[in-house]
Amino acid sequence: MKIRKTFIFLFVILFLAMANDYTISAQGENNQSNFTLDAATRSQVIEGVIKRFNQSYVFPEVAKAMEKSVRERMRKGEYDKITSPTALAEMLTSNLRQISKDTHIEVVFSNKPLPPMNEVEREETEVERENRRLNYARTNNGFLKVERLPGNIGFLDIDQFVAPTFAGDTAAAAMNFLTNTDALIVDLRYCPGGSGEMVALLSGYFFADSIHLGDYYQREADLTKQSWTSPYISGQRYLNKGIYILTSKRTHSAAEAFAYNLQNLKRATVIGEITRGGAHPVGRYLINEHFGIQVPVGRYINAATKTDWEGKGVIPNVPTTADKAFKLAHLTALKRFLEKNPNQERANDIKQLIEKLEKEIS
Repeated sequence: MKIRKTFIFLFVILFLAMANDYTISAQGENNQSNFTLDAATRSQVIEGVIKRFNQSYVFPEVAKAMEKSVRERMRKGEYDKITSPTALAEMLTSNLRQISKDTHIEVVFSNKPLPPMNEVEREETEVERENRRLNYARTNNGFLKVERLPGNIGFLDIDQFVAPTFAGDTAAAAMNFLTNTDALIVDLRYCPGGSGEMVALLSGYFFADSIHLGDYYQREADLTKQSWTSPYISGQRYLNKGIYILTSKRTHSAAEAFAYNLQNLKRATVIGEITRGGAHPVGRYLINEHFGIQVPVGRYINAATKTDWEGKGVIPNVPTTADKAFKLAHLTALKRFLEKNPNQERANDIKQLIEKLEKEIS
């Protein structure tokens, strides 16, 4: 087996923006600190965070503003009494986000030594790769549910965009199952993000040709990389049918990219709540062996809007609560299908189903 090499700032890898594995392993509920911070270590962590943000954060002027705020807090002694490393990580995260309004920023602490991150180019071992494959497989590579709803509406529930290396076949199987449905609901209400590669691959199922989605700009390397839908897919394309994407306040990062792209390409209707608002690709860096940071290192430029959803979130076409979004999407899909196909044999059954859903929603 060929071992994959991990490179700094490979954008399709970097767009694991919510960074679930990293954050959970570092600051899970069982990660109670077994040592006390001394003044020297505390200062070293804070200075390391400031240095890295000045070097890599997407907006240099915001990095300077964050430094100014942190140093003012240092001058006032706000960090001096913090002896818990977890508490320091949480406070720094809160302070940095307060200035930047950037939900991707994260300072993390781990009792166990953290693995090498972006600044170290290294080989991924076969054991590491196999462990990742097994972890993804336990959640069916992020495809939690594929279902045919009453009225022949497809339903696809995704809780993570897993890279096509692992999830490509699962995506193809899901889309093959859904190919004969009359419309599709994609549930991203509980999806915190994932791989930009999977965003491009899955989006490719909904277009006949390859479509330019947008560009990623990375500050430190001064590099721009284009993102297009995948021209080659192994499953059935889903064309000329309605697509409805469910969102909530928890929808984040790559999940937002999927919704934002399809919405602005006029290919999908977004139903639900305004999303969390995290568009920036991230890098991960070690401060020391127990402290790490997640730094937004670039920005996304959508091909249609020439901007992104950072700090604003994806604005739904049909605003509603997360709890009501599913039934409202089902109802909307049935109504629009019936409008386009009024004289077909199933019309009476669909009308009865519409009445039922309207009563349930009201």
